[in-house]
Amino acid sequence: MPATRPCVSLGLLLALGACACRGGSHAQRPELRFGHVGAPGSLFALSAEEFARRANERLGGQARIVVFGSSQLGSDDVMMQKLKLGTLELSLPSTIMSSLVDRFGLFELPYLVQDREHMRRIEERVVWPTLAPLAERQGYKILAVWENGFRHITNNKRPITTPADLRGIKLRTPAGRWRVRLFQAYGANPSPMALSEVFVALQTGVMDGQENPLAQIHTSRFQEVQRYLSLTGHVYTPAFVAMGLNTWNRLPESVRTVLEQTAREVQPFVYETAERMDRELLGVFQTSGIQVNDADREAFARASRAIYDEFAAAVTGGKDLIALAASLRRP
Repeated sequence: MPATRPCVSLGLLLALGACACRGGSHAQRPELRFGHVGAPGSLFALSAEEFARRANERLGGQARIVVFGSSQLGSDDVMMQKLKLGTLELSLPSTIMSSLVDRFGLFELPYLVQDREHMRRIEERVVWPTLAPLAERQGYKILAVWENGFRHITNNKRPITTPADLRGIKLRTPAGRWRVRLFQAYGANPSPMALSEVFVALQTGVMDGQENPLAQIHTSRFQEVQRYLSLTGHVYTPAFVAMGLNTWNRLPESVRTVLEQTAREVQPFVYETAERMDRELLGVFQTSGIQVNDADREAFARASRAIYDEFAAAVTGGKDLIALAASLRRP
């Protein structure tokens, strides 16, 4: 019996050593942080978490994606700076892209995107051939196109049925030149503000209202501090899975392949989740105490024509981008 004890001990030590090695290897996996501004349960959060789950299964010990939502790593503009500097690996910008690359302002034009099928055609014919290379020139790698969504207006003054109802309303917008210009044209008093600051601004009356997709409105709890929800659907904003180009180029090819393929494969999940949330949340809002009304979208579209002309004149290639996107609409 005593002669066998060293063998058992040696076997145990070898097993522990193997576990320690595996544990050490696991601990040393590069961590790729994915920051976004969405609250828990938002479309951004659900999309990023699904991407991380799928990608981490494929990456094995090569790397690990960790998601940080609720603006934990900064506002959109701060995170885009971090991507470029290489101090953040992944982010999910939306409107902010139009402030970095002017032709992304295409997605600030009201009622441009008809539906998600139309957006898929725009992605194929506009985003990948034209916009993604422009983003790379500014130091950003676009991995995939996801969604922020169709935007609607909430406020504490009155139901918004036509653009005239917006006159004088202090309205928070994201940072984007064309969104500000749009609401100025409608007669509102728009002010860019980080999403993380909006709830308090609405609660204290610094802002009268804001505009966002239903999923962002609900998970940000804006219905708790707003009286009216007006279904304008004035702009559809895509979201872009983005990395800093320098960070992207430093990654092993095997990691880049997993990240890009997985990000694009997640798009159907994103669209299906967005459609479900739009449908379910509309019912939630209609019974939550906030007053819901339909808007006269034809009136909003008529009031938006000058923005198209301004974009076409101010942005190089803007007129051609508008024409191409419009040609991809279904009859």
